[in-house]
Amino acid sequence: MPVSYKTRRRLSLLILLVALPAYIVAAVTVVNWLERPSILVELLVYAGLGIVWALPFKFIFRGIGQADPDRMDS
Repeated sequence: MPVSYKTRRRLSLLILLVALPAYIVAAVTVVNWLERPSILVELLVYAGLGIVWALPFKFIFRGIGQADPDRMDS
């Protein structure tokens, strides 16, 4: 069942304002558990986690910056 544009916009806002900051806190916590690795390892971990968080939400963010396709202009 396709998700409407309006619902995807609301979900994307919720993800960016609530889930992303929580994910950032979790990522920093994971890196701190690694006993402060070298800067290169830390950079690779943050880059990997920065890409991985968006993969499950790809379908929600696709086309959000565009005009509402369901809106009828007269």
